[in-house]
Amino acid sequence: MSVIKVEQLTKDYGFNRGVFDVSFEVKQGEVFGFLGPNGAGKTTTIRHIMGFSRPQVGKTSVNGLDSWTKHDIIQRDVGYLPGEIALPEYLTGTAFINMMAELRGMKDMSYTNKLIERFELDATGGLKRMSLGTKRKLAVVTAFMHDPAVLVLDEPTSGLDPVMQDIFIQFVKEEKQRGKTILLSSHIFTEIDATCDRISIIKDGRLVSTFVANELRYSDRKEWKIEFATPEEFARFKENSKFIISSVKPKYNQVRVVVYDHQVNEFIKELNNYSMSFFSEIKFTLEDYFMEFYDRNKEVH
Repeated sequence: MSVIKVEQLTKDYGFNRGVFDVSFEVKQGEVFGFLGPNGAGKTTTIRHIMGFSRPQVGKTSVNGLDSWTKHDIIQRDVGYLPGEIALPEYLTGTAFINMMAELRGMKDMSYTNKLIERFELDATGGLKRMSLGTKRKLAVVTAFMHDPAVLVLDEPTSGLDPVMQDIFIQFVKEEKQRGKTILLSSHIFTEIDATCDRISIIKDGRLVSTFVANELRYSDRKEWKIEFATPEEFARFKENSKFIISSVKPKYNQVRVVVYDHQVNEFIKELNNYSMSFFSEIKFTLEDYFMEFYDRNKEVH
């Protein structure tokens, strides 16, 4: 069952800014990663999912409810963590938490207090003078405090220190185990790789890839780094190799070569014809895959 659906969403702000024909869905109980740099269209898409913006073309929905016409229900029930936090500066953190609890009709604050303790939040100070990290922790607590079944998280660890980032990632894993449906938008590879079941990569407002995370983690596609003993051997391999050369460093007589599992024996046999300083396997990561779409010049001189 799909909990969040984005169907052919287009919002064109001009000058190639916006999102264009974006479609994906988040299934019940999965963590879906939405990966791209700042300005790629992640926040625009999320604002449509939450009903803050009306599509020019296409539609978005949560639990079968149209995001634009049923935004009040969606915004009440979904745990939403915005990328940019705007809080009423005249309140203290504690007053803001109490205000959010009242808006949601919450009486039992025991779960909220557990979150405050877990994220080491001191909410007693005024929001006007609160640090970015403390504001982010406050936003995390208020997004999760009503224990929602659906979570939409936009750059959730932005502003958190590395220790708190790890605590947050562990928390998301636990929420997944509890059956929560989570859309996690980020530009941080470790955050996406550690938590997500499926991932979409967005570039210039368009989806360029959607895939199952484990298929990438356990791919039969491997990459090897080779350094040849002489420039002549380096040049000879470059000219004659049957394998895909993904990058070269002529200065160091080095190449990186793509080899699939069924080709390994043939690859080793080919290397026996060359004089090398070393060769080693390089683990293919989410960042490597991402950079295949974003790296404009893979050859390094």
